[in-house]
This record gives sequence, structure tokens and C-alpha cells, in this order.
Amino acid sequence: MRAIATLRSPSRAKHVDKFMRGVLWVIALGFILVLAVFVGAILHQGWPVLRLDFLTRMPETLEAGGGIKPQIFNSIYLVLLSLGLSLPIGLGAGVYMAEYAGKGRTLNFFRLCIETLAATPSIVLALFGMIVFVQTLGWSFSIRSGALTLALLNIPVITRVTEVSLMSVPRELKEASYGLGATKLQTILKVALPYAATGILTGLVLTAGRAFGESAILVFTAGTNTSAIFPDFRLTVPGETLSVHLWYVTSDGTLPDAREIAAGTAAVMILVLLILNLSVRFLDRAIRRRTR
Repeated sequence: MRAIATLRSPSRAKHVDKFMRGVLWVIALGFILVLAVFVGAILHQGWPVLRLDFLTRMPETLEAGGGIKPQIFNSIYLVLLSLGLSLPIGLGAGVYMAEYAGKGRTLNFFRLCIETLAATPSIVLALFGMIVFVQTLGWSFSIRSGALTLALLNIPVITRVTEVSLMSVPRELKEASYGLGATKLQTILKVALPYAATGILTGLVLTAGRAFGESAILVFTAGTNTSAIFPDFRLTVPGETLSVHLWYVTSDGTLPDAREIAAGTAAVMILVLLILNLSVRFLDRAIRRRTR
């Protein structure tokens, strides 16, 4: 009987393996289907609105036919500013935690701080930014208030991605670098960071996508207005973004074509996020080819 059970067990394991593989395929296909329906519905409603004049005209406050030109500029401008502020801090913190902090209370303390900041709801960061930057410092609703608050949202994500990417670097590569006489800093800059560049870049692009779609923080810090000048690179002017414009148009209800503008704005945001995610794939392949 034991011999028969032994002969049957591999066959049973294969059936279980095929069944679980089928279940996972169904889950994956279901996720793709839901995503396709979601993206398709938004593009179906917003595609007829995506005309050149819609993308290149200034918005209207009471009349129909307004565009989203300054909102597109403000969205890209705020994302670049926030990344410019958060990337050096997050990258440096990730390198320190992965290479210098060691194992112990110091590393656990830093991880606790990063995880707490990453788990903080965006509305809490929005209130913090409004109290500190808008009211206490007197910067009012401006691009600099929004960029600094967005940087607080980006720092923990970039830090954690950098740490995880550096921890995945094979130990043999570092030991080979040390064996050739390289210092720890040289090993990090010329061996560890290039090897981990794919993971860091992927996390950076995903962070940019998250910041691009953020609305709660920017409503309370960057405001719901735009400058009358285009393009306006001043940091003291309000900076309504696409996500804030989408919220404001649907909630205000004064525009006669609010539904069309909201659909077009949502379609633009979806297309930008799709482009960002596709760019991650292309950059990942390019980096992998160069590092081989």
C-alpha cells in the first residue's frame, strides 16, 4: 500500500500544480480584464474631447470650451520639482540604510520612521503642508508649497526602493570590487548603484506617477487656480494640476461642459500614466542590455 501511495503522490502533485497554475492564470486574466475595462471606459468618454485646442487653450471659469494647457504644465512642473527635492534625500537615505547603518537599533529606528511616513495618509500630509508652508511660513497656495509637500510623499518610497535594490546586489560583486582595491564609496558608486539602477529607476518612475495623480495634497497647498501667464516658472504662483482640475470641475458645477472637460482631463492623465509605465519597461530593457 505504501508503494502504491508513493507512486500516486507525484501524479497528485502534478494535478495540484496544474490546478493552482490555472487559478493564478484566471486571477491574472481577471485583473487584466478589469484594468482594460477601466482604462477603456475612461478613454472612450474622453477621447472625443482630446482635440488640439483642448490641450493648448487656457481654462474657462464660466463659459464652455476651456482647455487644460496650464494644468498640464503645472502637473509636470510640480512632479519634477518634487522629485528634484526628494531624490537626493531618498537616494542618500537608502544608501545609508543599505550600506552604512548595519544591523541593529539604528537601522530599525530609521526603517520605523520611513515606514511610518510611507503609511501616512496623503490628507494628513496635505494638512501638514497647509499648516506649515501655507499658513505658518506665509507662502499661501503656491507651487513651492505643493512641491515641498509632494516631496514628503516621495521620500519614503524612494528610500525604501533604493534600500531594497542595493540589498539585492550580489555580495560577490562587492567582494570582487574590494579585492581590486576599491574603497567602500567607490564600490557603491561604480558597482552597487549601477547594478541596482533598474530597480531604483522603476521605483522613481512609479513615484512620479503617484505624484502626478495626487490631488488631496495639492488642493491644500498648490491651490485650485492657475497663473494668467504661460509658462510661469515662478514658485510663488498657484499651481492647479490635472488631478485638482478634475476634482474642481466635477465638484464646482458652474461650467456648462464640466462633464466633457472632466472626461478629457481623466483621459490625459490615464495616457500619461500609461506612457510612464511603458517607459519603465523600455528603460529596464535598455539598462539590462548595457549591463550584460
